[in-house]
Amino acid sequence: MSDLVDEASHSTHAEAFTLNQHQATTHVARDSCAYNQFPLNKLEERLALLRFDSDDAESRAEALQALCAAALDRLPLPGHGHTALRWSALAAVAACDLALVKLYEGHTDALAILAELDAASLAAPHTRWGVWAAEPPRPKLEARAGSAGALVLHGVKPWCSGARALTHALVTASRDDGAPVLAAVDLAQRSISVSDAGWQAVGMAATGTAEVRFDGANAVQVGEPRAYLERPGFWHGGAGIAACWYGSAARLGATLRAGVARRRDPHGCAHLGAVDTQLAAAGALLRETAAWIDRHPDADAMRGALRARLAVEHAANAVLMHVTRALGAGPLCGEHRVARAVADLPVFLRQSHAERDEAALGAALVDASAERSADAPATPERAWRLDDT
Repeated sequence: MSDLVDEASHSTHAEAFTLNQHQATTHVARDSCAYNQFPLNKLEERLALLRFDSDDAESRAEALQALCAAALDRLPLPGHGHTALRWSALAAVAACDLALVKLYEGHTDALAILAELDAASLAAPHTRWGVWAAEPPRPKLEARAGSAGALVLHGVKPWCSGARALTHALVTASRDDGAPVLAAVDLAQRSISVSDAGWQAVGMAATGTAEVRFDGANAVQVGEPRAYLERPGFWHGGAGIAACWYGSAARLGATLRAGVARRRDPHGCAHLGAVDTQLAAAGALLRETAAWIDRHPDADAMRGALRARLAVEHAANAVLMHVTRALGAGPLCGEHRVARAVADLPVFLRQSHAERDEAALGAALVDASAERSADAPATPERAWRLDDT
């Protein structure tokens, strides 16, 4: 069973948030990059010192800047042999604060994208990045051809987390010919303005999310058209979001364990047992998915990523239900950290597409079964096997 950390320790250094157990020696890293020497213990020690007493976005921006200054943003790249370690870092930051991990995950995802698309040189020291890829029907962001191969951005991008806190962003846009592109943009330009009009959230309020308008901002295209969506790392990053959900759910589970330990009533124990079961299963699937990605770094990870995201989403929703039913209104009204997490997590979970993702996973499974049947019609299904053969 997955052990839950004692809340009294106020520490994020706990087995509940660590996904890289037995992972380091399982697979050979694809390179010897210093990213793979990430000091998770140091990150957890830094996080244990953080206290957020309000929902102001500036405090999260300052925390992100401090983590970057300490080089604690240089996570192992996904698919390079240490994906579970990367996700453990995301889970640890999420256990500390979900608004902070929203900024931290976006920044570290941007670094991974730039590395994958051979544009790592754009990530200069002391820069803080976001990935702004929301694509609602309206408004649209256009990328027009500029001089010397540059892009010029026109339009509005909604739901930009950390809009006032970051120095740079990767934004999705449509080129003149309709092709989708990814653009790197310096946010210090006068042609960029920020509006809070489209973000009225209570949960995740401290992310400083806003609507950003680009009126002729200069940008650089990253990769070929459609490269952002078609690269293997797209689904690696998507599964990493689930590690953030997991970290927050595990911290709430720790709160429940501490409360049940004080009272030890049978109903509380039942809720705790249910929470532990959910977290253990979700953590095991995240570790399995990370190991698969490290074994198949260039393969299409859509099915595994969707499966992990959906499983963690279900687990996190179950944890929210059990924790609030077991502990009642007390922590929700009297403990700011718990109240904030319970308000933030449901909003963050809506980064899942719920039944649409379940439908996409089901369709992908049917398609895969049809392909296997066509290749080897006499081969029986062995879905019950646990030895991965």
